[in-house]
Amino acid sequence: MARSARSSATRLLYTFCLGTKATPFTPKCPSRTPIAALLAGNFNVRYFSAGSSAARLKEEKEAQWKESKEKVRNIGISAHIDSGKTTLTERILYYTGRIHEIHEVRGKDGVGAKMDSMDLEREKGITIQSAATYCTWKDYQVNIIDTPGHVDFTIEVERALRVLDGAVLVLCSVGGVQSQSITVDRQMRRYEVPRLAFINKLDRMGADPWKVLDQARAKLRHHSAAVQVPIGLEDDFQGLVDLVHLKAYYFHGSSGEKVVVEAIPANVEALAADKRRELIETVSEVDETLAEAFLNDDPISASDLEEAIRRATIARKFVPVFMGSAFKNKGVQPLLDGVLSYLPCPTEVSNYALDQTKDEEKVMLSGNPAGPLVALAFKLEEGRFGQLTYLRIYEGIIRKGDFMVNINTGKKIKIPRLVRMHANEMEDIQEAHAGQIVAVFGVDCATGDTFTDGSVRYTMTSMNVPEPVMSLAVSPVSKDSGGQFSKALNRFQREDPTFRVGLDPESGQTIISGMGELHLDIYVERIRREYKVDATVGKPRVNFRETVTQRAEFDYLHKKQSGGQGQYGRVTGYVEPLPAGSSTKLEFENMIVGQAIPSGFIPAIEKGFKEAANSGSLIGHPVENIRIVLTDGASHAVDSSELAFKLAAIYAFRQCYTAAKPVILEPIMLVELKVPTEFQGSVTGDINKRKGMIVGNDQENDDSVITAHVPLNNMFGYSTALRSMTQGKGEFTMEYIEHLPVAQDVQTQLVNTYKATKAPS
Repeated sequence: MARSARSSATRLLYTFCLGTKATPFTPKCPSRTPIAALLAGNFNVRYFSAGSSAARLKEEKEAQWKESKEKVRNIGISAHIDSGKTTLTERILYYTGRIHEIHEVRGKDGVGAKMDSMDLEREKGITIQSAATYCTWKDYQVNIIDTPGHVDFTIEVERALRVLDGAVLVLCSVGGVQSQSITVDRQMRRYEVPRLAFINKLDRMGADPWKVLDQARAKLRHHSAAVQVPIGLEDDFQGLVDLVHLKAYYFHGSSGEKVVVEAIPANVEALAADKRRELIETVSEVDETLAEAFLNDDPISASDLEEAIRRATIARKFVPVFMGSAFKNKGVQPLLDGVLSYLPCPTEVSNYALDQTKDEEKVMLSGNPAGPLVALAFKLEEGRFGQLTYLRIYEGIIRKGDFMVNINTGKKIKIPRLVRMHANEMEDIQEAHAGQIVAVFGVDCATGDTFTDGSVRYTMTSMNVPEPVMSLAVSPVSKDSGGQFSKALNRFQREDPTFRVGLDPESGQTIISGMGELHLDIYVERIRREYKVDATVGKPRVNFRETVTQRAEFDYLHKKQSGGQGQYGRVTGYVEPLPAGSSTKLEFENMIVGQAIPSGFIPAIEKGFKEAANSGSLIGHPVENIRIVLTDGASHAVDSSELAFKLAAIYAFRQCYTAAKPVILEPIMLVELKVPTEFQGSVTGDINKRKGMIVGNDQENDDSVITAHVPLNNMFGYSTALRSMTQGKGEFTMEYIEHLPVAQDVQTQLVNTYKATKAPS
């Protein structure tokens, strides 16, 4: 019996050693072989082998994910309207096999370009929503994310740029650096996105890439140099010379799909040598390794120069400039190579999350799949199978069937289906790790929600959503379209947290609120186009507030006797303004000693005061920064009820409100204007006319940057006024700061207008 047990143990050990290719084990006791050690009950052998193989497995896995992340690029393509961004994206999708035929933006075939989604975006010349597409180039996965550029869509911009690791800025070789190019570049700088520049339309009449390069250096303050030289320009544009590898590229085939590499033509050799020297000089100014070789007159190889450009671009110290003509199918493939060569992979970018448990403290994310899951929902799409949510994974691994927690709502959600968007199909996958962009079905969430595995409470963007500053009354023209109308409003609220929907209690109208005129106009237009619902729009309304400026006493008895049980409730106390900087907008305090009012009625009194504060008596807007203190009262054994005390509180508030010297508060906006210096006088004069206070005036090259605090009520139609004052060259951004008291004459005017609307007709 003992022998059979011993022999089975021997068999087990041999199997184990052969099966796992275990490392040889040297026992502490030399007289014992591993088998003897095992038979003697020393089971350490197994643990030694398993431990070392687990460590090796972990190392292999880490190397594997690092390698897979190095083959990922998350890029955005941004440009001024009509610089050829859509045409360029169309060519990228074609050359990478994502689409199988090219359609022009305004093509005669009536199909239109793939990335032209909303008619509205084309008309207004701005991107409203971020869109994402995926393609593969030379075994690299390239996620292209479209980025909005307008300030009214700040939340959308922030999320789109959070998802990007790098960007391509498209410039027109004729138009050069235009106003939207400056805006887009400013945003990329703000969000620290490394970028390449692509000078497009070299086939056009008057194309001058060197003029555009000088403009980029002067207007955008880019430290940049060309990495390519065109062979011919305008109608004579044939191909490009690569200054890094010193080769000439020609693009043959019906759609330029065949790239032919040849020697540099003799007529361009001198220019290429000159521009290569300029490229090396410019990069060596910001890269020490290349500077050392350059100063020592060492020969600089193509790989040395390529590595130096990559280091400088990722550090955001240099912008390599590519050239081509997307419409004529030239220069797109080398640009894609440049995206792989010079833009960072997800591991080379620092991503920060905000820890909600530590007052939004910044936390650096390692991007390790072994860490806790952190993912951002940056785009929602209404698909055939319900809501499709695009997620960018920053850390950890996401698996089909796993549970994840939505930090913004606290809900725990199971992932029913995980897909990767590939060409026109969806490819079902079982898991995805940090650095990837995937889509999930059946997850109910809003744009910008952060998901984790529940072990951490991180959010990728601040949860402090700015308060809306402007409201509009909207209603569907026909009664039959009410269902579609509410469906549209619900969807937009989910997609954009700065867009709010409410009901006016008096008129019963639907009120939409947002960040500005353009913001609300776009949504009204989208309701019309996407949901085929015509809506009538009221006049824009500013969200005023009211507050009290001094303490006022109240003592009100609500007494009503009718047949049966009557109503009786008395409340005594005072209202006073809250101290500046207090976190709450309305505070209720019960300071009654004893049982003058039974404690069961106190919540009804609080509810009554809060209801009364929803509509101040000056202009009917909510009352803020007020403290209500209850000091005494009286009740009746039979007639007192919750309703009686609630009504007593409402009437008491109205009784003492006038004595508390109420004032109207209006939203004040921080307005930043960028105008050419010659228009500075007329623009500042106009700001003063609008009762604005100028707080800053800086010079930036040929432009004046003016910062001012202006009441929102005086900013209606400002974009049109600014355009006419500056010949269309001025631009401005507007951001809410705070509510401040209005001037006395404005208050009188607002109160009279309100009384006139309330007066019986």
